[in-house]
Amino acid sequence: MYDWLAILAFAGLIVLFLQRSSMDEPPDTVWHYLPPAIGCALSNYLGNEGMGALAILMLAAVAGYVWFVLKPRLPS
Repeated sequence: MYDWLAILAFAGLIVLFLQRSSMDEPPDTVWHYLPPAIGCALSNYLGNEGMGALAILMLAAVAGYVWFVLKPRLPS
């Protein structure tokens, strides 16, 4: 389960990066995407090692970072 959740979060991160990198003046750099990418990998590792609660907390931290730091624009 943690593999799929981490892959889903990472895929969303990739889509956001590709969308923003195609802009004339992107609001962020590639380095802004490193912490959540590492968070996805760490969440996957923790889930595979039987630390489910920590894996879920790590995915929540990744979501919080993306929401507050990268600030994706959701369609209205």
